[in-house]
Amino acid sequence: MNIPEDLKYTREHEWVKIDGDVVTIGITDFAQSELGDIVYVELPETDSEFDGDESFSTIESVKAASDIFMPVAGTVVEVNGDLEDNAAYINEDPYGSWIVKVKVNNEDDLDGLLSAREYREFCEKEQD
Repeated sequence: MNIPEDLKYTREHEWVKIDGDVVTIGITDFAQSELGDIVYVELPETDSEFDGDESFSTIESVKAASDIFMPVAGTVVEVNGDLEDNAAYINEDPYGSWIVKVKVNNEDDLDGLLSAREYREFCEKEQD
C-alpha cells in the first residue's frame, strides 16, 4: 500500500496536498484498490463552495459508486478535467491524478487531517 509521507489523509480515504491556503485532493491508493477499475468521476463546478465532510464528487467503478468527501471547508478553484475523458488515471496513479484544488476557508481545518503514519495505522485496522 503506497502512502506518501508528504501528504495528509482522511478517514474516508482522501489524500490532501497542502500548498499555502490551497489544497489538492484525490483518493488514496487504498481507496482505488478497494474500488477496482474506475470508470467515471463526477467533478464539481469551479467556484462551488463546500463544507468540510460534505460530498463533493462521486466515483464509479465496475464494483460500486462511492462519494468523495471534502476534507476541509472551501471553494473549488480547479478541477482535473483529464478525469472526464479517462477516470482510470486514478487507478494508474492515485497520487498524481488529483480530483480538485480547493481554496481553504479556515486553515485550522487542516489540523484534523491524518499524517501518513496515522493513516497507515487506520488502514491496517480497517483490514483486520
